[in-house]
Amino acid sequence: MSQLTLQLEKLTCPSCMHKIIQTVDKLNGVKKTKILFNSSKARIFFNEETITEIEIMNKIQEIGYQSKKI
Repeated sequence: MSQLTLQLEKLTCPSCMHKIIQTVDKLNGVKKTKILFNSSKARIFFNEETITEIEIMNKIQEIGYQSKKI
């Protein structure tokens, strides 16, 4: 199990946070997504044999949010 920590941009409300969590958690290979709203940081636990960090970040971008690995 791998862990990816991201700094999220455009995270303006709790519903944005829930949208990202619901979208990312549905990806095959993602086990759990946690977001700290106040700091706009996401921690994603995933199986690196099933999905890549880039695929996760691309999915976040598809729904309208930017992220960068920290």
